[in-house]
Amino acid sequence: MAERVRAATTLAANTTAFMVCFVVWVQYGVVITFLVQRRAYPFTPSEAGWLIGLPVLTGALTRLPVGLLADRFGGRPVMTGILLWSAAATWLSGYADSFWGFVASGLTFGVAGASFAAGAAYTAVWFPPERQGTALGIFGVGNAGAALSTLIAPRVLTALTEGGTQLDRWRLLPRYYALAVLITALVYWLVTTPRRPPEEGRRSLRDRLAPMSSMRVWRFGLYYFLFFGGFVALAQWLVPYYVNVYLTSVVAAGALASLFSLPSALFRFLGGWLSDRLGARTVMYWVLSLCLVLVVLLFPPRVELQAPGSGVAARRPGVVERVNAGEIVVGSDRYVLQESGQGEGRVRFGIHRDDEGFLLLPTTTFHQVPVVQPGDTIASGQLLARGVTLLYFQANRTIFTTIVLLLGVTLGIGAGAVLKHVTAYFPGRVGLVGGIVSMLGALGGFCFPILFGYMLNATGIWTTAWMLLAAVTVICIVWMHAIVRRMMASAAPAAIREVEERSRT
Repeated sequence: MAERVRAATTLAANTTAFMVCFVVWVQYGVVITFLVQRRAYPFTPSEAGWLIGLPVLTGALTRLPVGLLADRFGGRPVMTGILLWSAAATWLSGYADSFWGFVASGLTFGVAGASFAAGAAYTAVWFPPERQGTALGIFGVGNAGAALSTLIAPRVLTALTEGGTQLDRWRLLPRYYALAVLITALVYWLVTTPRRPPEEGRRSLRDRLAPMSSMRVWRFGLYYFLFFGGFVALAQWLVPYYVNVYLTSVVAAGALASLFSLPSALFRFLGGWLSDRLGARTVMYWVLSLCLVLVVLLFPPRVELQAPGSGVAARRPGVVERVNAGEIVVGSDRYVLQESGQGEGRVRFGIHRDDEGFLLLPTTTFHQVPVVQPGDTIASGQLLARGVTLLYFQANRTIFTTIVLLLGVTLGIGAGAVLKHVTAYFPGRVGLVGGIVSMLGALGGFCFPILFGYMLNATGIWTTAWMLLAAVTVICIVWMHAIVRRMMASAAPAAIREVEERSRT
Protein backbone atom coordinates (compact mmCIF):
# COMPACT_ATOMS: atom_id res chain seq x y z
CA MET A 1 0.00 0.00 0.00
CA ALA A 2 2.81 2.39 0.92
CA GLU A 3 4.50 1.60 -2.41
CA ARG A 4 1.37 2.52 -4.35
CA VAL A 5 1.06 5.78 -2.43
CA ARG A 6 4.68 6.68 -3.21
CA ALA A 7 4.13 5.80 -6.88
CA ALA A 8 1.00 7.99 -7.05
CA THR A 9 2.77 10.84 -5.23
CA THR A 10 5.74 10.64 -7.57
CA LEU A 11 3.48 10.63 -10.62
CA ALA A 12 1.59 13.69 -9.35
CA ALA A 13 4.84 15.52 -8.51
CA ASN A 14 6.38 14.72 -11.90
CA THR A 15 3.26 15.83 -13.74
CA THR A 16 3.08 19.11 -11.81
CA ALA A 17 6.78 19.87 -12.27
CA PHE A 18 6.56 19.08 -15.98
CA MET A 19 3.52 21.35 -16.31
CA VAL A 20 5.29 24.26 -14.60
CA CYS A 21 8.37 23.76 -16.79
CA PHE A 22 6.16 23.70 -19.87
CA VAL A 23 4.59 27.04 -18.89
CA VAL A 24 8.08 28.53 -18.87
CA TRP A 25 9.25 26.69 -21.98
CA VAL A 26 6.57 28.05 -24.33
CA GLN A 27 6.28 31.58 -22.93
CA TYR A 28 8.04 33.19 -25.91
CA GLY A 29 5.10 32.41 -28.20
CA VAL A 30 2.99 34.86 -26.19
CA VAL A 31 5.68 37.35 -25.20
CA ILE A 32 7.16 37.81 -28.68
CA THR A 33 3.73 38.10 -30.33
CA PHE A 34 2.65 40.64 -27.70
CA LEU A 35 5.77 42.80 -28.18
CA VAL A 36 5.77 42.59 -31.99
CA GLN A 37 2.08 43.45 -32.26
CA ARG A 38 2.69 46.56 -30.17
CA ARG A 39 5.83 47.43 -32.17
CA ALA A 40 8.09 47.27 -29.13
CA TYR A 41 10.62 45.46 -31.33
CA PRO A 42 10.75 45.39 -35.17
CA PHE A 43 11.05 41.61 -35.56
CA THR A 44 10.10 40.10 -38.94
CA PRO A 45 7.91 36.95 -39.09
CA SER A 46 10.98 34.77 -39.66
CA GLU A 47 12.85 36.42 -36.77
CA ALA A 48 9.82 35.94 -34.53
CA GLY A 49 9.72 32.29 -35.62
CA TRP A 50 13.36 31.87 -34.60
CA LEU A 51 12.78 33.47 -31.20
CA ILE A 52 9.71 31.34 -30.56
CA GLY A 53 11.63 28.21 -31.50
CA LEU A 54 14.96 28.77 -29.73
CA PRO A 55 13.84 27.72 -26.21
CA VAL A 56 12.45 24.58 -27.83
CA LEU A 57 15.84 23.94 -29.46
CA THR A 58 17.64 24.05 -26.11
CA GLY A 59 15.04 21.77 -24.56
CA ALA A 60 15.44 19.37 -27.47
CA LEU A 61 19.24 19.18 -27.44
CA THR A 62 19.45 18.70 -23.67
CA ARG A 63 16.89 15.89 -23.47
CA LEU A 64 19.34 13.16 -24.48
CA PRO A 65 21.97 13.96 -21.81
CA VAL A 66 19.21 14.53 -19.27
CA GLY A 67 17.75 11.11 -20.10
CA LEU A 68 21.16 9.49 -19.61
CA LEU A 69 21.61 11.25 -16.28
CA ALA A 70 18.13 10.22 -15.14
CA ASP A 71 18.82 6.55 -15.97
CA ARG A 72 22.18 6.73 -14.17
CA PHE A 73 21.38 8.80 -11.07
CA GLY A 74 17.59 8.76 -10.92
CA GLY A 75 15.03 11.29 -12.05
CA ARG A 76 14.57 13.06 -8.71
CA PRO A 77 17.90 14.96 -8.49
CA VAL A 78 17.93 15.63 -12.24
CA MET A 79 14.41 17.09 -12.28
CA THR A 80 15.18 19.23 -9.24
CA GLY A 81 18.31 20.57 -10.92
CA ILE A 82 16.34 21.44 -14.07
CA LEU A 83 13.76 23.32 -12.00
CA LEU A 84 16.41 25.36 -10.17
CA TRP A 85 18.26 26.18 -13.41
CA SER A 86 15.01 27.18 -15.11
CA ALA A 87 14.04 29.47 -12.24
CA ALA A 88 17.32 31.38 -12.46
CA ALA A 89 17.34 31.53 -16.27
CA THR A 90 13.72 32.65 -16.48
CA TRP A 91 14.38 35.48 -14.04
CA LEU A 92 17.32 36.68 -16.15
CA SER A 93 15.27 36.53 -19.38
CA GLY A 94 13.37 39.58 -18.18
CA TYR A 95 16.48 41.70 -18.92
CA ALA A 96 16.53 40.97 -22.69
CA ASP A 97 16.36 44.15 -24.79
CA SER A 98 17.47 43.24 -28.33
CA PHE A 99 17.12 40.42 -30.84
CA TRP A 100 20.34 38.79 -29.67
CA GLY A 101 19.39 39.36 -26.06
CA PHE A 102 16.18 37.46 -26.66
CA VAL A 103 18.17 34.75 -28.46
CA ALA A 104 20.49 34.28 -25.47
CA SER A 105 17.58 34.24 -23.01
CA GLY A 106 15.57 31.73 -25.03
CA LEU A 107 18.53 29.38 -25.32
CA THR A 108 19.11 29.57 -21.56
CA PHE A 109 15.67 29.05 -20.04
CA GLY A 110 14.81 26.52 -22.76
CA VAL A 111 16.46 23.85 -20.58
CA ALA A 112 13.05 23.64 -18.89
CA GLY A 113 11.91 21.58 -21.88
CA ALA A 114 14.32 18.78 -20.94
CA SER A 115 12.20 18.08 -17.86
CA PHE A 116 10.23 15.58 -19.95
CA ALA A 117 13.16 13.15 -20.23
CA ALA A 118 13.83 13.23 -16.48
CA GLY A 119 10.16 12.94 -15.54
CA ALA A 120 9.41 10.11 -17.99
CA ALA A 121 12.32 8.01 -16.74
CA TYR A 122 11.47 8.70 -13.09
CA THR A 123 7.79 7.87 -13.65
CA ALA A 124 8.46 4.60 -15.52
CA VAL A 125 10.49 3.02 -12.69
CA TRP A 126 7.50 3.24 -10.33
CA PHE A 127 5.06 1.24 -12.49
CA PRO A 128 4.95 -2.29 -14.00
CA PRO A 129 5.13 -2.61 -17.83
CA GLU A 130 1.39 -3.20 -18.25
CA ARG A 131 0.64 0.16 -16.56
CA GLN A 132 3.50 2.26 -17.91
CA GLY A 133 1.55 3.47 -20.95
CA THR A 134 -1.22 4.82 -18.74
CA ALA A 135 1.22 6.30 -16.22
CA LEU A 136 3.25 8.09 -18.90
CA GLY A 137 0.03 9.27 -20.49
CA ILE A 138 -0.95 10.89 -17.20
CA PHE A 139 2.53 12.37 -16.88
CA GLY A 140 2.19 13.79 -20.39
CA VAL A 141 -0.81 15.82 -19.22
CA GLY A 142 1.87 18.23 -18.03
CA ASN A 143 1.78 19.52 -21.59
CA ALA A 144 -1.27 21.45 -20.39
CA GLY A 145 1.29 24.00 -19.24
CA ALA A 146 1.25 25.23 -22.84
CA ALA A 147 -2.49 25.88 -22.60
CA LEU A 148 -2.08 27.65 -19.28
CA SER A 149 0.65 29.84 -20.73
CA THR A 150 -1.32 30.86 -23.84
CA LEU A 151 -4.47 31.38 -21.77
CA ILE A 152 -3.08 33.28 -18.80
CA ALA A 153 0.06 35.05 -20.06
CA PRO A 154 -1.71 37.44 -22.51
CA ARG A 155 -4.05 38.61 -19.77
CA VAL A 156 -1.20 39.02 -17.30
CA LEU A 157 0.87 40.92 -19.87
CA THR A 158 -2.05 43.23 -20.65
CA ALA A 159 -2.59 43.90 -16.96
CA LEU A 160 1.11 44.39 -16.18
CA THR A 161 1.61 46.81 -19.08
CA GLU A 162 -1.65 48.66 -18.33
CA GLY A 163 -3.19 47.77 -21.66
CA GLY A 164 0.08 48.15 -23.56
CA THR A 165 0.79 51.71 -22.41
CA GLN A 166 3.73 50.68 -20.21
CA LEU A 167 5.37 48.06 -22.42
CA ASP A 168 8.59 47.77 -20.44
CA ARG A 169 6.64 46.19 -17.57
CA TRP A 170 6.40 42.94 -19.58
CA ARG A 171 9.64 42.06 -17.78
CA LEU A 172 7.67 41.30 -14.62
CA LEU A 173 6.08 38.21 -16.22
CA PRO A 174 9.24 36.05 -16.40
CA ARG A 175 10.05 37.05 -12.81
CA TYR A 176 6.67 35.78 -11.63
CA TYR A 177 7.29 32.60 -13.60
CA ALA A 178 10.73 32.21 -11.97
CA LEU A 179 9.28 32.43 -8.48
CA ALA A 180 6.65 29.79 -9.34
CA VAL A 181 9.36 27.43 -10.65
CA LEU A 182 11.51 27.94 -7.56
CA ILE A 183 8.61 27.08 -5.24
CA THR A 184 7.85 24.01 -7.37
CA ALA A 185 11.46 22.81 -7.04
CA LEU A 186 11.37 23.02 -3.24
CA VAL A 187 8.04 21.19 -2.94
CA TYR A 188 9.13 18.57 -5.48
CA TRP A 189 12.24 17.67 -3.51
CA LEU A 190 10.27 17.35 -0.28
CA VAL A 191 7.49 15.04 -1.53
CA THR A 192 9.42 12.64 -3.81
CA THR A 193 11.46 9.50 -3.00
CA PRO A 194 14.72 8.46 -4.75
CA ARG A 195 14.57 5.56 -7.22
CA ARG A 196 16.36 4.57 -10.43
CA PRO A 197 16.58 1.44 -12.66
CA PRO A 198 18.63 -1.01 -10.52
CA GLU A 199 20.55 -2.53 -13.42
CA GLU A 200 21.49 0.76 -15.04
CA GLY A 201 24.35 1.49 -12.68
CA ARG A 202 26.14 -1.70 -13.79
CA ARG A 203 26.08 -0.82 -17.49
CA SER A 204 28.91 0.91 -19.27
CA LEU A 205 28.29 4.11 -21.18
CA ARG A 206 28.64 2.14 -24.43
CA ASP A 207 25.92 -0.29 -23.33
CA ARG A 208 23.64 2.56 -22.28
CA LEU A 209 24.07 4.21 -25.68
CA ALA A 210 23.47 0.97 -27.63
CA PRO A 211 19.79 1.72 -28.44
CA MET A 212 20.92 4.71 -30.51
CA SER A 213 21.98 2.29 -33.26
CA SER A 214 18.41 0.95 -33.59
CA MET A 215 16.46 2.41 -36.51
CA ARG A 216 13.30 1.76 -34.50
CA VAL A 217 14.32 4.50 -32.05
CA TRP A 218 14.63 7.05 -34.83
CA ARG A 219 11.32 5.95 -36.36
CA PHE A 220 9.63 6.51 -33.01
CA GLY A 221 11.41 9.86 -32.99
CA LEU A 222 9.85 10.80 -36.32
CA TYR A 223 6.39 10.02 -34.96
CA TYR A 224 7.12 12.18 -31.94
CA PHE A 225 8.54 14.88 -34.23
CA LEU A 226 5.04 15.14 -35.68
CA PHE A 227 2.90 14.63 -32.58
CA PHE A 228 4.85 16.44 -29.90
CA GLY A 229 6.72 18.82 -32.21
CA GLY A 230 3.49 19.75 -33.96
CA PHE A 231 1.83 20.31 -30.59
CA VAL A 232 4.61 22.58 -29.28
CA ALA A 233 4.84 24.53 -32.53
CA LEU A 234 1.11 25.08 -32.91
CA ALA A 235 0.64 25.96 -29.24
CA GLN A 236 2.80 29.01 -30.00
CA TRP A 237 2.11 29.59 -33.71
CA LEU A 238 -1.66 29.70 -33.31
CA VAL A 239 -1.39 32.94 -31.31
CA PRO A 240 0.00 35.02 -34.24
CA TYR A 241 -2.17 32.93 -36.61
CA TYR A 242 -5.40 34.08 -34.97
CA VAL A 243 -4.11 37.64 -34.64
CA ASN A 244 -3.25 37.95 -38.35
CA VAL A 245 -5.83 35.74 -40.06
CA TYR A 246 -8.87 36.41 -37.87
CA LEU A 247 -7.86 39.86 -36.55
CA THR A 248 -8.28 38.91 -32.89
CA SER A 249 -6.48 40.52 -29.95
CA VAL A 250 -3.54 38.70 -28.37
CA VAL A 251 -5.71 37.89 -25.35
CA ALA A 252 -8.44 36.36 -27.53
CA ALA A 253 -5.82 34.54 -29.61
CA GLY A 254 -4.31 33.04 -26.46
CA ALA A 255 -7.72 31.82 -25.32
CA LEU A 256 -8.45 30.27 -28.71
CA ALA A 257 -4.99 28.68 -28.89
CA SER A 258 -5.59 27.11 -25.49
CA LEU A 259 -8.57 25.27 -27.02
CA PHE A 260 -5.96 23.41 -29.06
CA SER A 261 -3.23 22.87 -26.50
CA LEU A 262 -5.34 21.92 -23.47
CA PRO A 263 -7.18 18.95 -25.08
CA SER A 264 -3.92 17.81 -26.70
CA ALA A 265 -2.31 17.60 -23.28
CA LEU A 266 -5.25 15.97 -21.54
CA PHE A 267 -5.77 13.31 -24.21
CA ARG A 268 -2.22 11.99 -23.92
CA PHE A 269 -3.62 9.94 -21.08
CA LEU A 270 -6.14 8.40 -23.48
CA GLY A 271 -3.36 7.59 -25.93
CA GLY A 272 -1.45 5.67 -23.28
CA TRP A 273 -4.56 3.94 -21.97
CA LEU A 274 -5.72 2.84 -25.43
CA SER A 275 -2.21 1.63 -26.28
CA ASP A 276 -2.12 -0.52 -23.13
CA ARG A 277 -5.35 -2.20 -24.24
CA LEU A 278 -5.41 -2.14 -28.06
CA GLY A 279 -1.73 -1.96 -28.88
CA ALA A 280 0.26 1.12 -29.78
CA ARG A 281 0.48 0.26 -33.49
CA THR A 282 -3.29 0.05 -33.92
CA VAL A 283 -3.69 3.40 -32.23
CA MET A 284 -0.95 4.88 -34.43
CA TYR A 285 -2.70 3.81 -37.65
CA TRP A 286 -5.93 5.52 -36.63
CA VAL A 287 -4.26 8.62 -35.27
CA LEU A 288 -2.01 9.24 -38.27
CA SER A 289 -4.90 8.76 -40.69
CA LEU A 290 -7.15 11.15 -38.76
CA CYS A 291 -4.33 13.68 -38.44
CA LEU A 292 -3.87 13.72 -42.21
CA VAL A 293 -7.60 14.26 -42.82
CA LEU A 294 -7.76 17.14 -40.35
CA VAL A 295 -4.76 19.07 -41.65
CA VAL A 296 -5.99 18.67 -45.24
CA LEU A 297 -9.30 20.23 -44.18
CA LEU A 298 -7.32 23.25 -42.98
CA PHE A 299 -5.60 23.78 -46.36
CA PRO A 300 -8.07 26.31 -47.87
CA PRO A 301 -7.12 29.82 -46.73
CA ARG A 302 -9.43 32.77 -46.27
CA VAL A 303 -9.85 33.90 -49.89
CA GLU A 304 -10.98 37.13 -51.52
CA LEU A 305 -10.56 36.71 -55.27
CA GLN A 306 -11.54 38.94 -58.18
CA ALA A 307 -11.85 37.29 -61.60
CA PRO A 308 -13.17 38.35 -65.04
CA GLY A 309 -16.84 37.59 -65.61
CA SER A 310 -19.36 37.83 -68.45
CA GLY A 311 -19.39 41.31 -70.03
CA VAL A 312 -21.86 43.19 -72.26
CA ALA A 313 -21.17 43.67 -75.99
CA ALA A 314 -22.89 46.02 -78.45
CA ARG A 315 -25.48 44.40 -80.71
CA ARG A 316 -25.02 47.05 -83.46
CA PRO A 317 -22.82 50.10 -84.09
CA GLY A 318 -23.80 53.52 -82.76
CA VAL A 319 -22.95 56.39 -80.43
CA VAL A 320 -23.11 56.07 -76.64
CA GLU A 321 -25.87 58.34 -75.35
CA ARG A 322 -25.87 57.63 -71.61
CA VAL A 323 -23.81 55.64 -69.07
CA ASN A 324 -24.61 54.95 -65.40
CA ALA A 325 -24.22 52.10 -62.91
CA GLY A 326 -27.39 50.38 -64.06
CA GLU A 327 -27.47 50.83 -67.82
CA ILE A 328 -25.76 51.93 -71.02
CA VAL A 329 -27.76 53.52 -73.87
CA VAL A 330 -26.39 53.31 -77.42
CA GLY A 331 -28.67 55.02 -79.94
CA SER A 332 -32.03 53.30 -79.56
CA ASP A 333 -30.55 50.28 -77.73
CA ARG A 334 -30.61 50.01 -73.92
CA TYR A 335 -28.26 47.61 -72.14
CA VAL A 336 -29.11 46.77 -68.51
CA LEU A 337 -26.11 46.11 -66.25
CA GLN A 338 -25.92 44.03 -63.09
CA GLU A 339 -24.98 46.45 -60.34
CA SER A 340 -22.24 45.91 -57.75
CA GLY A 341 -24.69 46.28 -54.88
CA GLN A 342 -26.50 43.03 -55.76
CA GLY A 343 -25.57 40.21 -53.41
CA GLU A 344 -23.73 42.56 -51.05
CA GLY A 345 -25.64 41.19 -48.09
CA ARG A 346 -23.89 37.85 -48.48
CA VAL A 347 -20.33 38.97 -49.24
CA ARG A 348 -18.26 41.79 -47.78
CA PHE A 349 -15.47 41.77 -50.29
CA GLY A 350 -12.18 43.43 -49.45
CA ILE A 351 -12.64 43.74 -45.67
CA HIS A 352 -13.17 41.50 -42.65
CA ARG A 353 -16.46 42.11 -40.86
CA ASP A 354 -17.62 40.74 -37.53
CA ASP A 355 -21.24 40.80 -38.69
CA GLU A 356 -20.80 38.85 -41.92
CA GLY A 357 -22.44 35.79 -40.37
CA PHE A 358 -21.69 32.13 -40.87
CA LEU A 359 -20.54 31.19 -44.36
CA LEU A 360 -19.64 27.53 -44.77
CA LEU A 361 -18.99 27.34 -48.53
CA PRO A 362 -17.31 29.77 -50.93
CA THR A 363 -19.68 32.55 -52.00
CA THR A 364 -19.62 34.55 -55.25
CA THR A 365 -21.16 37.78 -56.47
CA PHE A 366 -21.14 39.26 -59.96
CA HIS A 367 -21.45 42.76 -61.39
CA GLN A 368 -20.64 44.64 -64.59
CA VAL A 369 -18.55 47.81 -64.92
CA PRO A 370 -18.93 50.21 -67.91
CA VAL A 371 -15.82 50.66 -70.07
CA VAL A 372 -17.24 53.33 -72.46
CA GLN A 373 -18.14 57.01 -72.02
CA PRO A 374 -21.03 59.12 -73.45
CA GLY A 375 -20.16 60.28 -76.96
CA ASP A 376 -18.01 57.25 -77.82
CA THR A 377 -18.58 55.74 -81.25
CA ILE A 378 -18.69 51.96 -81.03
CA ALA A 379 -18.68 49.08 -83.49
CA SER A 380 -20.89 46.01 -83.50
CA GLY A 381 -19.63 43.47 -80.93
CA GLN A 382 -17.51 46.02 -79.06
CA LEU A 383 -17.33 45.56 -75.27
CA LEU A 384 -19.51 48.05 -73.40
CA ALA A 385 -19.12 46.72 -69.84
CA ARG A 386 -16.74 44.18 -68.39
CA GLY A 387 -17.93 41.48 -65.98
CA VAL A 388 -16.39 41.13 -62.54
CA THR A 389 -16.82 37.99 -60.40
CA LEU A 390 -15.94 38.19 -56.73
CA LEU A 391 -15.28 34.92 -54.87
CA TYR A 392 -15.12 34.89 -51.09
CA PHE A 393 -14.28 31.99 -48.79
CA GLN A 394 -14.69 32.88 -45.15
CA ALA A 395 -12.68 30.01 -43.61
CA ASN A 396 -15.09 30.39 -40.72
CA ARG A 397 -13.33 30.84 -37.40
CA THR A 398 -15.68 28.53 -35.52
CA ILE A 399 -15.13 25.69 -38.00
CA PHE A 400 -11.38 26.36 -38.02
CA THR A 401 -11.21 26.28 -34.22
CA THR A 402 -13.24 23.06 -34.06
CA ILE A 403 -10.94 21.31 -36.53
CA VAL A 404 -7.87 22.59 -34.68
CA LEU A 405 -9.33 21.30 -31.39
CA LEU A 406 -9.81 17.84 -32.95
CA LEU A 407 -6.27 18.02 -34.29
CA GLY A 408 -5.00 18.79 -30.79
CA VAL A 409 -6.82 15.75 -29.41
CA THR A 410 -5.35 13.60 -32.19
CA LEU A 411 -1.79 14.80 -31.57
CA GLY A 412 -2.17 14.15 -27.86
CA ILE A 413 -3.39 10.58 -28.36
CA GLY A 414 -0.57 9.96 -30.83
CA ALA A 415 2.07 11.24 -28.40
CA GLY A 416 0.78 8.86 -25.72
CA ALA A 417 0.95 5.95 -28.16
CA VAL A 418 4.58 6.73 -29.04
CA LEU A 419 5.60 6.64 -25.39
CA LYS A 420 3.96 3.23 -25.06
CA HIS A 421 6.13 2.06 -27.97
CA VAL A 422 9.21 3.24 -26.06
CA THR A 423 8.35 1.41 -22.83
CA ALA A 424 7.37 -1.78 -24.71
CA TYR A 425 10.52 -2.08 -26.83
CA PHE A 426 13.09 -0.55 -24.45
CA PRO A 427 12.16 -1.38 -20.83
CA GLY A 428 14.71 -0.16 -18.32
CA ARG A 429 16.08 2.39 -20.79
CA VAL A 430 13.18 4.78 -20.89
CA GLY A 431 15.45 7.67 -19.88
CA LEU A 432 17.83 7.24 -22.82
CA VAL A 433 15.37 6.17 -25.50
CA GLY A 434 12.74 8.58 -24.21
CA GLY A 435 15.43 11.26 -24.29
CA ILE A 436 16.25 10.54 -27.94
CA VAL A 437 12.62 10.33 -28.99
CA SER A 438 11.60 13.42 -27.05
CA MET A 439 14.67 15.26 -28.36
CA LEU A 440 13.49 14.66 -31.91
CA GLY A 441 9.97 15.63 -30.90
CA ALA A 442 11.18 18.86 -29.36
CA LEU A 443 13.28 19.54 -32.47
CA GLY A 444 9.97 19.43 -34.33
CA GLY A 445 8.70 22.12 -31.97
CA PHE A 446 11.79 24.16 -32.87
CA CYS A 447 11.83 23.54 -36.62
CA PHE A 448 8.13 23.88 -37.39
CA PRO A 449 7.71 27.56 -36.30
CA ILE A 450 10.81 28.55 -38.26
CA LEU A 451 9.65 26.70 -41.37
CA PHE A 452 6.16 28.15 -40.90
CA GLY A 453 7.71 31.63 -40.85
CA TYR A 454 9.81 31.09 -43.97
CA MET A 455 6.89 29.55 -45.88
CA LEU A 456 4.70 32.49 -44.87
CA ASN A 457 7.35 34.95 -46.06
CA ALA A 458 7.69 33.10 -49.36
CA THR A 459 4.00 32.65 -50.16
CA GLY A 460 2.11 35.12 -47.98
CA ILE A 461 -0.33 32.28 -47.16
CA TRP A 462 -0.77 31.26 -43.53
CA THR A 463 -2.23 27.85 -44.35
CA THR A 464 1.09 26.62 -45.75
CA ALA A 465 1.74 25.51 -42.16
CA TRP A 466 -0.92 22.82 -42.51
CA MET A 467 0.55 21.67 -45.81
CA LEU A 468 3.91 21.09 -44.14
CA LEU A 469 2.29 19.08 -41.34
CA ALA A 470 0.44 17.00 -43.93
CA ALA A 471 3.71 16.17 -45.71
CA VAL A 472 5.32 14.95 -42.48
CA THR A 473 2.20 12.91 -41.65
CA VAL A 474 2.34 11.16 -45.01
CA ILE A 475 5.99 10.25 -44.45
CA CYS A 476 5.11 8.75 -41.06
CA ILE A 477 2.25 6.70 -42.51
CA VAL A 478 4.32 5.37 -45.40
CA TRP A 479 7.29 4.45 -43.19
CA MET A 480 5.15 2.74 -40.54
CA HIS A 481 3.14 0.79 -43.10
CA ALA A 482 6.31 -0.33 -44.89
CA ILE A 483 7.76 -1.61 -41.59
CA VAL A 484 4.54 -3.43 -40.69
CA ARG A 485 4.41 -5.07 -44.13
CA ARG A 486 8.02 -6.20 -43.79
CA MET A 487 7.38 -7.61 -40.31
CA MET A 488 4.31 -9.49 -41.53
CA ALA A 489 6.17 -10.86 -44.54
CA SER A 490 9.02 -12.01 -42.32
CA ALA A 491 6.69 -13.70 -39.80
CA ALA A 492 4.36 -15.37 -42.30
CA PRO A 493 5.68 -15.09 -45.87
CA ALA A 494 3.46 -17.85 -47.26
CA ALA A 495 0.30 -16.27 -45.86
CA ILE A 496 1.23 -12.88 -47.29
CA ARG A 497 1.81 -14.32 -50.76
CA GLU A 498 -1.55 -16.14 -50.63
CA VAL A 499 -3.39 -12.94 -49.67
CA GLU A 500 -1.70 -10.99 -52.48
CA GLU A 501 -2.49 -13.70 -55.04
CA ARG A 502 -6.12 -13.76 -54.03
CA SER A 503 -6.36 -9.98 -54.23
CA ARG A 504 -5.29 -10.12 -57.89
CA THR A 505 -7.95 -12.71 -58.87
